[in-house]
Amino acid sequence: MENISEVTEFVLVGLTDALEMQVPLFIIFTLIYFITLVGNLGMIMLILLDSRLHSPMYFFLSNLSLVDCVYASAVTPKVMVGFLTGDKIISYNACAAQMFFFAAFATSESFLLASMAFDRQMAVCKPLHYTTTMTSIVCALLVAGSYICGLLQSSIHVAFTFHLSFCHSNVVHHFFCDIPPLLALSCSDIHINEIVLLTLAAFNIFFTILVILNSYLLIFIAILRTHSAEGQKKAFSTCASHLSTVSIFYGTIIFMYLQPNSSHFMDTDKMSSVFYTMIFPMMNPLVYSLRNKEVKSAFKNVFEKAKSSLSFTH
Repeated sequence: MENISEVTEFVLVGLTDALEMQVPLFIIFTLIYFITLVGNLGMIMLILLDSRLHSPMYFFLSNLSLVDCVYASAVTPKVMVGFLTGDKIISYNACAAQMFFFAAFATSESFLLASMAFDRQMAVCKPLHYTTTMTSIVCALLVAGSYICGLLQSSIHVAFTFHLSFCHSNVVHHFFCDIPPLLALSCSDIHINEIVLLTLAAFNIFFTILVILNSYLLIFIAILRTHSAEGQKKAFSTCASHLSTVSIFYGTIIFMYLQPNSSHFMDTDKMSSVFYTMIFPMMNPLVYSLRNKEVKSAFKNVFEKAKSSLSFTH
């Protein structure tokens, strides 16, 4: 595909131009990114080290943590560098790469969330058939399908976006190379791009939301049929936690991508983007994992083993 762009680099406006906010924001986003990496990478290691967590639910959780690390890392470090040094320039190729990795793994995240909801549905609604339904092959296919959908759709977005001509300006009114602000810069006809963006975003969002809502509806029905008040309370608490994070993720995604390019207000878009690029990846280990008794027990065991091995060496 021929590259007809007339720019070789872009300037990311960032979140704010206020000089007095640069250092405080750098500290805040560094802390967020640190918690994101420690929480998600720690969760992956914990699941690998503890054989009791080698189940479909934790297999999906480990992949969710991996996805969160990758797409947060595609965005956050560049934002942190901008706050610290004031360098807001990103090369043409780096911009394309940032868009590719963010779009690929953010899309994979939505399909993984749907897969996790389906897994919980089978565990609650059909516990006797769970082990025969959610086999290792089925889980691997669901995860592989999530990644393939993300990579394919991201490739389409990058190809369509960077085939455009950027001849008016190279100033991106955002803090990373996202699709809507780049479309706003183009002097080409972006009608097809808008259709592609809306179509793919609508398919991802509504298909995965349908799966998630259907799964949780069946879970709630199954819970209401049980006679244990404590079991009902525990299940409702877990579902409410999952649904709250899903609501934040999909609410901001819908606001950002399911509207025409002419309807975008860049300052509002930037605020909503902070949630799904930085806050959401940080929240997932806390909501999905650290509130789980099995994870807490596994962490305690790993910590005690590490402590005892250190004592033995000394």
